[in-house]
Amino acid sequence: MDAPLYDYLIVGAGTAGCLLANRLSADGKTRVLLLEAGGPDTYPWIHIPVGYLYCIDNPRTDWRFRTEPDAGLNGRQLIYPRGKTLGGCSSINGMIYMRGQARDYDAWAAATGEPAWGWQQALPDFVRHEDNALHEPGAHHGRGGEWRVERQRLRWDVLDAFAEAAVQAGIPASSDFNRGSNEGVGYFEVNQKRGWRWNTSKAFLRPARGRANLQVLTGVTVERLELAPLDGGGWRCTGVQLLQGGQRRTIQAAREVILSAGAIGTPQILQLSGLGPGALLQQHGIAVKHDLPGVGANLQDHLQIRAVFKVQGAKTLNTLANSLIGKARIGLEYALTRSGPMSMAPSQLGIFTKSRPDKPGPDIQFHVQPLSLPAFGQPLHAFPAVTASVCNLEPTSRGTVHIASADARAAPKIAPNYLSTAEDRGVAADSLRVARRIAQQPAFAKYAPEEFKPGVQYQADDELARLAGDIATTIFHPVGTAKMGRASDALAVVDPHLRVHGVQGLRVVDASVMPTITHGNTNSPTLMIAEKAARWIVAGA
Repeated sequence: MDAPLYDYLIVGAGTAGCLLANRLSADGKTRVLLLEAGGPDTYPWIHIPVGYLYCIDNPRTDWRFRTEPDAGLNGRQLIYPRGKTLGGCSSINGMIYMRGQARDYDAWAAATGEPAWGWQQALPDFVRHEDNALHEPGAHHGRGGEWRVERQRLRWDVLDAFAEAAVQAGIPASSDFNRGSNEGVGYFEVNQKRGWRWNTSKAFLRPARGRANLQVLTGVTVERLELAPLDGGGWRCTGVQLLQGGQRRTIQAAREVILSAGAIGTPQILQLSGLGPGALLQQHGIAVKHDLPGVGANLQDHLQIRAVFKVQGAKTLNTLANSLIGKARIGLEYALTRSGPMSMAPSQLGIFTKSRPDKPGPDIQFHVQPLSLPAFGQPLHAFPAVTASVCNLEPTSRGTVHIASADARAAPKIAPNYLSTAEDRGVAADSLRVARRIAQQPAFAKYAPEEFKPGVQYQADDELARLAGDIATTIFHPVGTAKMGRASDALAVVDPHLRVHGVQGLRVVDASVMPTITHGNTNSPTLMIAEKAARWIVAGA
């Protein structure tokens, strides 16, 4: 394994990269090298579910990106977390197991012309690695796979009441969000095991680490891809140039280089390698190898608007954690039983519904939490409250990821362009009205809810859209910056089998290939993409 030549080089040991490393090295013979910019996932807060609070915006586990000032957010910049450790974003995310809707994948199949992306063809790739403790194995769920799915280990009376209010508002109850239609209200299933976070490093990488044909390097920065011209035109990717411990190295790949650096890292590496919008590359003195305008375009994300309701007579995290004694009790409960607030995912209750009755299906998602705070990273409010964060699942706004320098160590410019379309601003206003309608139902009345944010004084569409710009933040689901599509699609970066257009021996396998964002959290869809891609890579397809 000391030889500089491998069969496969995987760039990024995140959600997709860990699964790929497992699958591609499974035969015990194929030489696989997995490269990760971050370090091992040994930081204790990675594994305690509530530890996401200490992992996001922490240089030990997060790239600590920031967006450009965003006009749709009234000039604000946002923290833009991306995992920088083994397991990637699965080591710092909200642990919610969510596939999206069947129409997501059928739309991908129609857009790419590849039937394998359709829901019925994608479903087996979800089931193949699933270990679901809540549902019987069968066509929709798996048991015994690597990706553990469990029930959350605590309930809140105030959230039960909010769920009942949602039903009274006309939203059906749901016991399973992952059967192709996620409409309804119910508690999220989570990627945990007995009260610990279950990341992709534990699930897929650790079982493979003992294989002699798999090597993992951490703390490395991939500066660019090595590209060799082909006699008939075009290029072949032959390896990568990287920095490790201050030393520059070139490592070769006999078969393929696979970019799994995510929706921010993948377009950055492609652009640094001369693959991307020609004018942008020339601006930074990078020779254009292949003018691919879609590299870094088509950025999509779920923007969440945090509606906060003060409540009375309810136990919430605000009240439980407002004293040293309360915090000690929470810590003791987790130490003894692996339950209680320290076992919490960031959001417990989920709601998928329509922002307006004329929508063909659910287009908004609520993450409901028994807590409130002024902004992420700030202390909880002193009063008891519930937060109903709502996001638009069908954003029409599109952003960009562009390098800011030819130096691979410089952060790229991330411009999501949130709320830049009239459609998105309309959904923002309508979604806040849905939150109000739920909170006004009889089941929630016993808690005397009072709208704290944005405030009942704001009623008109333009007022609510402007307020959304003031209080909304990312829910950490960037996708689409190296979209898959037909050769005739001017913005397509990869073909339907995820091979980069115009470059042999190079694939992208991560959330950046999604042509459109899924109706829900994006981590498990990324695993499905990697599962499908692994079979194609092994088959040379």
